[in-house]
Amino acid sequence: MDESSILVRDLCKRFDGFLLDHVSFRVPKGRIVGFIGENGAGKSTTINLILNEYKRDEGQIWIFGEENTVTSVKEEIGVVFDECNFHDVLNTSDVEKILSGVYRSWDSSLYRQYLERFKIPERKQIGSFSKGMKMKLSIICAMAHRPKLLILDEATTGLDPVVRDEMLDLFLEFIQNEECSVFFSSHITSDIQKIADYVILIHQGRIIFEEQKDDLVYNFGILKCGKERFASISPDDYIVHRITNVSVECLVRDKDAVKRKYRDVVVDNATLEDIMLFYIKGGAA
Repeated sequence: MDESSILVRDLCKRFDGFLLDHVSFRVPKGRIVGFIGENGAGKSTTINLILNEYKRDEGQIWIFGEENTVTSVKEEIGVVFDECNFHDVLNTSDVEKILSGVYRSWDSSLYRQYLERFKIPERKQIGSFSKGMKMKLSIICAMAHRPKLLILDEATTGLDPVVRDEMLDLFLEFIQNEECSVFFSSHITSDIQKIADYVILIHQGRIIFEEQKDDLVYNFGILKCGKERFASISPDDYIVHRITNVSVECLVRDKDAVKRKYRDVVVDNATLEDIMLFYIKGGAA
C-alpha cells in the first residue's frame, strides 16, 4: 500500500441512472496515470470520491497509505478541474494571499517562478485572462504548495496545442523525483499517450482495463480484412471486432504475433484513441 499514491478498491457509488461499479486501480508513486473514457463514464465521479467530495457507498480509498477521509492528506494533493474557480476581480497577488493562508507548505518563491515562466500577468484581473492563462494559473496554484500528488480532471480541455504542450512538460518535470505522481483524467487521448506511464479505461462505471501505456501503443494493433477472410480468424486472436460495409476490423493484443500467423491480412498500429473506441464502440468480442 505504501508504494501507491492512490489505491482504490471495490469503489461503488449509486446515483439515479448511474452506478460506479466496484472500481479498483492504483496510482504508483513517481508515475503519471491517465484516466480515460467517454463523457459520463464515471471519471469525475471517481475523482470526487477520491477527494472525499462525494461519500462512497462501498469500497476503500487510500492516499499515501492513509484513508482519504484523513484531513492531513489534503495538504499533499494539488487539484485542477476544467474551469478556473478564482473570482474575476482577483489578480495573482490576491490569489497568493488567499492560498498562502490555506496551505502550510505554500512556496511564494516557486509561485513567482511559475508566473514568470508561463508569462502570467501579475496585476491584471483574472477576468481579463484568456482560457489558456486561467488554466495555467490554476495548475500553477495546484503546484505551488509542493504537493506529492496532482489530480487533474480535464485540466487541458479547451487549451490550444502550444499551451497543452507546456503543461504536459510541466507534469513530466513534476514526477522526476520519483516521489510525486499525477492522476490525469482527460478525453484528449493524445495528451495521455504522450506522458502517461499507465492508462485506465472506464466505461459505464466499470474499469475496462488498467495497462502500461507502452504495452498498449506498442503491442496492440488493428487487423483489417474482408468479411470472408474474417470467418477464418480465430476469436482467440482478437479482443473485439467491428464490421463495416466492406470489411472487418479487429483489435488485437499482440500485433506482431498476428502478423506472423495471418500473413495475408493488414495489421496497423493502434493509437490510444483507437483502442478506447474499439472497447467502447466495437462490435461483439
